[in-house]
Parts: sequence; structure tokens; C-alpha cells
Amino acid sequence: METPKTLQEAIRHYSDEQVCIDAVARLRWQNGPECPACGHKEHYYLKTQKRWKCKECHKQFTVKLGTIFEDSPIPLDKWLTALWMLVNCKNGISSYEIAKAIGITQKSAWFVMHRLRFALRTGSLVKLGGGRGPVEADETFVGGKIKNMHADKKVRYNKRGGAFGKTIVMGFLDRRAREVRAKVIPNVKRDTLQAEVLANVDKKAQVYTDNAPAYDGLQARFVHEVVDHVQTYVRGQVHTNGIENFWSLLKRTLNGTYVAVEPFHLDRYLDEQMFRFNNRLEKNDSDRFEMALSQIAGKRLTFAEVTGKVEETAF
Repeated sequence: METPKTLQEAIRHYSDEQVCIDAVARLRWQNGPECPACGHKEHYYLKTQKRWKCKECHKQFTVKLGTIFEDSPIPLDKWLTALWMLVNCKNGISSYEIAKAIGITQKSAWFVMHRLRFALRTGSLVKLGGGRGPVEADETFVGGKIKNMHADKKVRYNKRGGAFGKTIVMGFLDRRAREVRAKVIPNVKRDTLQAEVLANVDKKAQVYTDNAPAYDGLQARFVHEVVDHVQTYVRGQVHTNGIENFWSLLKRTLNGTYVAVEPFHLDRYLDEQMFRFNNRLEKNDSDRFEMALSQIAGKRLTFAEVTGKVEETAF
């Protein structure tokens, strides 16, 4: 059967557990299944148990072992439906909607969604703007709006400034590669912002920012141009409208779909939004799904890590 193109086709296609296993195995092991314990490629397939047995170390393993699905009693057809909806719903999808759609509890759906967001993380080390193209840099503040606060709280927040109590996110947009990167940062001090620019942008790139004083001095390392938003938002090719567009999509997702997001979890919501944004043009729904499914191996996120009881395991 051809690869499903719509959600309805995907639900029908992946209703068979063996089809799910074959799809995950195909994207996880391009050259055939490998034993997670010893790396051996020769094995038996135990059809009744839907698992493999290694001919070398004789250990049995399923397609879930060593992936984001490990130790989950939730069947793969529900996992794959949730993944399809996550990567293809432009404004995200809440755990309540997922719980109703695939028939699990909201608490389980919440955990499922966090694990899937963790799988979407890429962690690329390639710097942006390598082709000497323009890179936009900007930061935004995520949190409650002062106008919606109680009068007493509004006074306290106004005294401390508009960014008080909010989470700071810095982002970059490579216009030529059409790629966005964003992460939570501790403050908007010059050392912090410029260190992020140096870590993410190629030295040959043109860097466009607003006129925040924290960006002063970047011209010593980059071709740096500034747009003053008090006077104008666009000066020829110099603007930050691309990254501002990403902030708009991000906040529409956070405010409209997820409503309340803890700062502790915000990086994973950024991973989700970046995945959809960076794969929005050349790829269709099926392509995004298969790309995401190919990234599930070698990643593990436990409930203790999600809830902050222990630190996340590096991958």
C-alpha cells in the first residue's frame, strides 16, 4: 500500500500492529533490524510475539526498544496517530484532544506528547548563514499579559518592567535555508545574546537585528545591520520580520492551544514549533510524519525527567 497522505488514511493504514512495526523498523533500520544489545544483524523474527531474537547474543527485542516508545504499554497505532497530528496541526494539538482522539487518559496523553516533542529535537551543530546569506536574530518574552493580571499584581509587575516574570526566548532565522532555531535563555544581557549569535551564526553571514543595545559590537565579528523599530520596520533587506513571524506562530500555539506552559517545559514546545516551521514548505503531511518517525531511535524520556524529579538523559 502507498504511504498514507491524510489523517484518515493514516488511521486506517496503521490500524494493524504489524504494519506499525514494519513502518517503524523500516525508518529506524535502513539496512534491516539490528540487535540493540550487541549490534548483530542476524536474527529470527518471532511472529506470534512480534519481536526479534538475536542469533549472536540470543536476546529478544521489540521495535520499541531503544526508542522514544520504550516501556510504553500504549500500542503503536495510537502513538503513530498522535505523532501524525502533532507534526501536521499548524497550531499544535492539546493533550485533551489527543486523549479523546485515541482513547487514553489526559495524563497519559500529556506524557506521550512530551516524549514525541523530545523526538523532534534535532540538535544540529551546523551554523546558520554558511552561504553568506542573511540571518535574523531577535528575542521575545513568553508569559502572562499584564493587562490580564489582578490590579495588585499588575502594579508589582509594572514596577519591575514588562519582562519581569516572563521566560526569554532567543531565535534566529536563516533566510536562504528557511531554518529557524530558538532556545530559552536566562537574560538579555550583552554577553548572553552575543554568545548565542557566535554559537549559532557563521562568521561570514550578514546579521540583522533590532537596535537593542545588547547587540552593539557585533559589527566587529559580522556584517551587522540594524533596523530601528521606532522609525521603521523595514529598511530594504534589513528587517526582522521573518523571525517575528515565527514568534507570532509560537505565541498563537502557546496561548490558543496549550494555554499554560511551564518555563521548565518551554524548550520542548519550541522543538515542536521549529520542526513544523522548518519543514512546512517542501514537505507534505506524510513527509513530515516519516521524518519525525525516523528520529525516534536513541532517545528516551522518562516521567521522572518530564516532571523534573531527575535531569534529562543526554543523547
